[in-house]
Amino acid sequence: MRSPREIIFRLRQEAGNLARLAWPPRAPSAARPPRAASAARPPCAVNAVEPPLARLPDAAEVARFLAGTPYAAEVERLAERVLQHRFPLMGGEIETGPIIDWRRDYVSGKSTGLGYFRLIPYLDFERAGDHKPIWELNRHQHLVLLAQAWRLTGRVEFYLEIEAQLESWWAANPYGRGINWASALEVAFRALSWIWVYHIAGDRMSAGVRRRFLESLYAHGRHLAGNLSVYFSPNTHLLGEAVALHAIGTLFPDYLESKRWRREGGAMVRAQMDAQVQADGSHFEQSTYYHVYALDMLLFSAVMENMPPDYSASLGRMADYLDALLGPQRRLAFLGDDDGGRLFHPYGARDCFGRASLAAMARGPASDCAEIGAWWFGAARSQSGTDAFVCQPRDLGDSFTASKGVLVPPRKSRLFENAGIAIMQAGDTQLIADAGLMGPGGAGHSHADTLSFVLRRGDEELLIDAGTFTYVGDAKWRNWFRGTAAHNTIRIDGLDQATPVGPFRWADKPDAVVKAWRSNSEEDFLDATCSYRGLAHRRRILFAKPDTIFVLDEVTGSGGPHLLEQFWHSGEAVTEESPRKFRLGRGARLLLSHDAALETGGQNGWRSRVFGNKEPAAVICAARKQELPAVFAAVIDLSGEVQAFEINGNGEEIAIDLKGGARRRFSFKR
Repeated sequence: MRSPREIIFRLRQEAGNLARLAWPPRAPSAARPPRAASAARPPCAVNAVEPPLARLPDAAEVARFLAGTPYAAEVERLAERVLQHRFPLMGGEIETGPIIDWRRDYVSGKSTGLGYFRLIPYLDFERAGDHKPIWELNRHQHLVLLAQAWRLTGRVEFYLEIEAQLESWWAANPYGRGINWASALEVAFRALSWIWVYHIAGDRMSAGVRRRFLESLYAHGRHLAGNLSVYFSPNTHLLGEAVALHAIGTLFPDYLESKRWRREGGAMVRAQMDAQVQADGSHFEQSTYYHVYALDMLLFSAVMENMPPDYSASLGRMADYLDALLGPQRRLAFLGDDDGGRLFHPYGARDCFGRASLAAMARGPASDCAEIGAWWFGAARSQSGTDAFVCQPRDLGDSFTASKGVLVPPRKSRLFENAGIAIMQAGDTQLIADAGLMGPGGAGHSHADTLSFVLRRGDEELLIDAGTFTYVGDAKWRNWFRGTAAHNTIRIDGLDQATPVGPFRWADKPDAVVKAWRSNSEEDFLDATCSYRGLAHRRRILFAKPDTIFVLDEVTGSGGPHLLEQFWHSGEAVTEESPRKFRLGRGARLLLSHDAALETGGQNGWRSRVFGNKEPAAVICAARKQELPAVFAAVIDLSGEVQAFEINGNGEEIAIDLKGGARRRFSFKR
């Protein structure tokens, strides 16, 4: 039920949209190119006095320092593919041919027309195709790539392709019409890309292209100001829209509305920092991938304008949380939705995106900073000779630089209470357990994965989250990948822990409570419950460092008998040694208290490494139907020493038999 305030807000939005549709926004002719570099400035000049946009480092200087690095070579390689209209998107590639149909889903072959943007059925796959690849292409982040390649190489064909694609896009997407105006967040992403294109290559633009460019950017600002997702998607959608509006108002001060956009956009960004970032630094959508999105968005606004101390402190906590998630592998474990995109430079290994975010905040190796830090903060030659360049963060205000100066404590096991994420670490082994609630409201980007965990040792993904795969392409697969069976936890009666309602909403969300957490040099212990539909799943995880993990699952409730399924998804090769013993990867073993079946593909053996793609993967499932209470137990042996195990009658103690006949006992009672 919508409140009167929301109804009035939405009606005003629609009245404004219809007015702008009838009279599309046009920048006043008196507006000059904001802080434009001199037209006489030669391309790729390295001694510019002032960058085109004053809050950003001189792109020519950055390109000079990046020249000759592996990053520069990769930018040129990707730009070559864009010249051929082979676009790197979400870990794959879309080939459009000579003429780009900007409203076409090239995967399904479906296109939409030029109706009023509110009437475009972008969530209806049968009518519109999958909007995600359409929008990723129309974010125009590949145009930033072309601009960077032009700066790095001086090859004019990269710049000319930018102009050709902009002209094509303007002709195919009149203001307020078609799918590319349907999401204000996508308008924001495109506006941010255009800002970077203008900053990096704006001095190469002819007067006519510059005029059209600035008018269209102004129209994007007007659309954002009139369509902020205050009620529709008050999450990263609203945050990204506010960031873009703030950036336009800050970097382009000659638009009539610039002061208001800067003021209102900045205030909205600060408000969303308070609303979306929890006290432990985690993002409230309960998605590790969206946490990186949010951190980058909030960091970019700090580049635009000095922020108050509490904002900078929250950025520091977000960085601490991300650092813990990356673990010793320095790769992001994907929990919750992963949409394959990124705020800036969405290319390369997606699980390494967070490394560049931390490097930009001086919390990671300088070699990771080229993607974000060098372009946002500037770069200089390394004094140590270990890296070709280092990030050079400018003074963004005492509060921000103070937060960056905080030393990150040594990585250790830790419970992030607001997120409900327990991270257990020993050496190169990391276990991340999700014992938290789903996100607020409809929890659109959360998965039904409570009490699931992932496990990594060195370069091996011993236990994984299956991923996301799709949003609207296929309801069956959308629900499976975000459902309970796609995660390393217990499913009861073939039902997810919550009820999916459409692609971005859950009903009947479960309750989750952390009953106990303990960590010391010898062991980590987590005791948590997940309750739903009158039943309760209690999971206790004991990590006896450095190489033995015990898992005890207890399901209680009434009714029955109930079908209970315990899932174990692995990213490595799995070998069945017996119905209760499985080898994971090169030497780890999973020992179970009940017989289990190994499957690859089929009903439950899948993973999605990147949005839009899926592949068969190994899954082990121990299933039985019985009255409650019921107990399942497991041992994950990383040493190769465990031969067998047993639990006592009430599940409070576990005993393991080692090679050579030795027996060790561990207690779950705390």
